Amino acid sequence: MVHIGDRRADQDFELPASVPVLPLENMVVFPQMMVPLSVENEEDVRAIERAATGDRMLALVAMKDDEDAPLSRRLYDVGTLAGIHKMIQMPDDARNLVLRSQARVRVTEIVETEPVLMARVELVEDQPKDTAEADALFTNLLRTFEKLVELSPYLPEEAYVQALNVGSPGTLCDLVASAIPLSIEDQQRVLGSLDVEERLKIVNGLAHQALSALELADKVGTDARAEIEKSQREYMLREQLKAIQKELGEETEGEEVDDLRERLATAGLPDGAWKAASRELLRLERINPAAAEYSVVRTYLEWLAELPWSKSSDETIDVENAQKVLDEDHYDLEEVKDRIVEYLAVRKIKSDMKGPILCFVGPPGVGKTSLGKSIARATGREFIRMSLGGIRDEAEVRGHRRTYVGALPGRIIRAVRDAGTNNPVIMLDEVDKIGADFRGDPSSALLEVLDPQQNNTFSDHYLEVPFDLSKVMFICTANVLQTIPAPLLDRMELIQLAGYTEEEKLHIAKRFLLPRQRHEHGLTAKQVKITDAGLRGVIGRYTREAGVRNLERQIGTICRKIARKVAAGETDLPTVGASVLQDYLGRQKVFPEARDRVTTPGVVTGLAWTQAGGEILFVEASRMPGGKGFKLTGQLGEVMQESADAALSYVRANAAALGIEEDFFEKSDIHIHVPTGAVPKDGPSAGVTMVTALVSLLTGKTVDCDLGMTGEITLRGKVLPIGGVKEKSLAARRAGLDTIVVPAQNKGDVDELADDLKGDLTFVFAQTIDDVLKAALRG
Repeated sequence: MVHIGDRRADQDFELPASVPVLPLENMVVFPQMMVPLSVENEEDVRAIERAATGDRMLALVAMKDDEDAPLSRRLYDVGTLAGIHKMIQMPDDARNLVLRSQARVRVTEIVETEPVLMARVELVEDQPKDTAEADALFTNLLRTFEKLVELSPYLPEEAYVQALNVGSPGTLCDLVASAIPLSIEDQQRVLGSLDVEERLKIVNGLAHQALSALELADKVGTDARAEIEKSQREYMLREQLKAIQKELGEETEGEEVDDLRERLATAGLPDGAWKAASRELLRLERINPAAAEYSVVRTYLEWLAELPWSKSSDETIDVENAQKVLDEDHYDLEEVKDRIVEYLAVRKIKSDMKGPILCFVGPPGVGKTSLGKSIARATGREFIRMSLGGIRDEAEVRGHRRTYVGALPGRIIRAVRDAGTNNPVIMLDEVDKIGADFRGDPSSALLEVLDPQQNNTFSDHYLEVPFDLSKVMFICTANVLQTIPAPLLDRMELIQLAGYTEEEKLHIAKRFLLPRQRHEHGLTAKQVKITDAGLRGVIGRYTREAGVRNLERQIGTICRKIARKVAAGETDLPTVGASVLQDYLGRQKVFPEARDRVTTPGVVTGLAWTQAGGEILFVEASRMPGGKGFKLTGQLGEVMQESADAALSYVRANAAALGIEEDFFEKSDIHIHVPTGAVPKDGPSAGVTMVTALVSLLTGKTVDCDLGMTGEITLRGKVLPIGGVKEKSLAARRAGLDTIVVPAQNKGDVDELADDLKGDLTFVFAQTIDDVLKAALRG
């Protein structure tokens, strides 16, 4: 802003009946100034246009810092009347203005808010006092402003010349207040002060504050410049900091070392850690604060002081309450709940028991991660989740040595620090997805962390002193076991989490998923009503998964559709049943394929285990003229190809007993294909499926379309046991099958299945291929 000299407001313009108001943020305009202004806001542009088409007058009024209040209440009472001196319209419809501020005005009434804020204003005159005190204040303000101009880098010498040419004390106050850095509240206090003597007092105080700040900055700079020839620039900056600290009375380096020593003394460090800390404290006292080593040692000591060496969560071990908490948060999962409750029971008897190392293994969406939070809540401990998926650097676990720039402890120590206790529940998520490269193998670093016999002296590369992790309860999660190294797997107690049955998913949806989605979408139970049949329809016709993540997404879709109706004002909301699901979720996405595809000889439904749970797969065999050609397609792995070779060898060796021409392979080519060719497949459990497909093809007999099978074969026709019985049974049920052929040696696994799952399925236990063919082939 540029001051334009003294001018009486009532001599140069006539006050309009009402004027447009231009609200100002972070800015106060004083009278007799030339003010450059850029306006982009649409409402402000309209105000400028209204003024430009009228008498070119505007009221410039600052706004209070209260964003929740309406605009009319945010405006201060006193502002400045200004005329448009120059206006330029920019290409983006913004306006660049030069305004000439005229006089103080008081807003008496808001007469219009749309489309332009209009107000009635009245001129307010200065109230001068011809007293000796006012003269002294005027003279003192001039002297203070002269010193400000001398010391300030942002005030030109011409500013003091302007001040000398000002005739009235009130105008001098306005000039000084606009020139020095002040808050909006202080500037508005000056603008609203009509008593000139009172305004002089206010501006004198503010000017003295600004002068004191400049003098202090100049003193700091002067003291520091004396050291430039003796040290580097970094040393100069540190000397400036020391000068500032001395003026403010803040602690010095010696006080900082004393504070660290006191914090370490109360942290409960064991003997080894205390010796290391004492040694580093002695080094810190001797190091020059300007040296780079100083910050390295100080950071190390701060880490030692912040770790919870002896601080534990107050555990109130209540077995019944823990069982109640686990039941509230998760449906079913009895094996996991029993294991946690058993641990708490033993902990109640033997308080120094080491924490268990559990590993939850199962497909995505079955509740592995959320179980960790429930365990922490049930045991009264802090919970820290740490995702290990994709880490490849061993230092992520053990930390970096302090010789490296920016070194830090590993993620285990950082997690304990963040928990604030030495006995939290730490969840190591996705432990099966740890990588390895030239920087080391993180899974090898976890061997010490997850070994109860070793982790009481865990040594981080950064700390280089033992830290006791034996009180920490580590919980790992994984989708598969094959990618976890055997030594690491040996240190963990495995708990398998298979997928959910339809009945279990129904209970989970009613108790957890539906209430959560209602809450997230701002709906009530009265607004979202889904019947059991509707939920079963979502489960069976729109999802095919082991867990419940996709089920929750579909419920969320229904809630969004209902929220849209609520937002549109509809009050009569229908209940969502199975018959109206298509209106909410679109066409059906999952169909029972087995009944449609297993209609011709040579096609068999097999059962497979994947990272996402159990799945069905179809094995198709085809015969064509040729001679001894055997082709396998469908991205089959090496083990699966060997199963196909074994199946063909068995059929050729037993062709007569199976009612097949013994020379069929001499004059035919055989092709076995497993559809969904983009997905790699492997494993031995498709052996019985391939034998059945070949026998069905060569005998012309179809296979029962409601039957699925799994099992490994030998060349002697024995059926060997397989894994993943529950997952495969769930897959069969989801696909609408009613009979499953499993190896006889898996009868114990079938007996452990839930009654509601076994009740809908018929299990055929096969010891040989003959048992499989007898159950599968028709005719």
